[in-house]
Amino acid sequence: MPQPYVGHPEYSYDRDFRGYGEKGLQGLTWPKNAKIAISFVINYEEGAERSVLSGDGQSETNLIENPGRPPRINQRNYNVESEYEYGSRAGFWRLFRLFSKHSMKFTLYAVAQAIEQVPEVAKRCVEMGHDVASHGWRWIDYHDVGVEREEEMVRRAVGSLKKLTGYVPKGWYYGRGSELSRTLVPRVYEEMGEELGWCSDSYADDVPYWIDRADQKDNPNSKGILMLPYSYDCNDFKFHTPGSGFRDPTAFFTHLKNAFDTLYEEGEEGSPKMMTVGLHCRIIGRPGRFKALRDFVEYVGGKEGVWVATRTEIAEVFREQFPYERGVLAKRAE
Repeated sequence: MPQPYVGHPEYSYDRDFRGYGEKGLQGLTWPKNAKIAISFVINYEEGAERSVLSGDGQSETNLIENPGRPPRINQRNYNVESEYEYGSRAGFWRLFRLFSKHSMKFTLYAVAQAIEQVPEVAKRCVEMGHDVASHGWRWIDYHDVGVEREEEMVRRAVGSLKKLTGYVPKGWYYGRGSELSRTLVPRVYEEMGEELGWCSDSYADDVPYWIDRADQKDNPNSKGILMLPYSYDCNDFKFHTPGSGFRDPTAFFTHLKNAFDTLYEEGEEGSPKMMTVGLHCRIIGRPGRFKALRDFVEYVGGKEGVWVATRTEIAEVFREQFPYERGVLAKRAE
């Protein structure tokens, strides 16, 4: 029989089912009174996935074109390795050229070990004004890593990206973090004397929101954590999720367009929203899928009142209008 769950207070967060309630968040204004803020996110993971070359003892099996095969234990899988290499060799630059052509800024979810393989990716993103956020040190599952090792990996990720970009990443997204991560990441930032502007390991809303730090609930100087919800539904990874994903690029475009139209309409009614589009170099960067993204970029580019922004830009605008207040969950319940 499973044992009753007993969470440690400094790592345990209360659930919030109420959110902003029936009327939604009131008073939010995007720059130039935009009806919607769009965040394009490129996940850069190539070179940080599981590999015997990195000491993992097995090859990667996640988010590949030919899923379902067991991992190769203590053997290299050149097919999988080359698939990931496609993302860095061709896919990323195809996406980079698209957003440059349309003068749209994106956020790079950079896995530090991956970016270290091709430093010019970070260099070009900085030069073009894109936002480089942290996607962790490695692209692995952190559930069984442990406190000390995860803290060290956070430090390595922060230090590596700072060296490559010239600044500490303002945002963080794991995707496969542990239940400790929500506390560990901001705590390590503080220990390093750095500031974490936002986290995105949440899928709970269409606009940003604040949470109290579990390890600082009784601290009058707590800064809280600003959550910028990410998206699994408007995400190309669903091309690689058999049975529940996109079967063809047209379906991907249709889903993105439907999501945009709904949120855009709500913005016209006075409730501006945020839309996130999650991308992967080796997935949407493939020519057969890329056109769906290009069509969507052109579609939103032709609309009035659309603010395409980095996640840090969105966080800064939100924080200015809605600064953190301790006890945010309790306040919503009043």
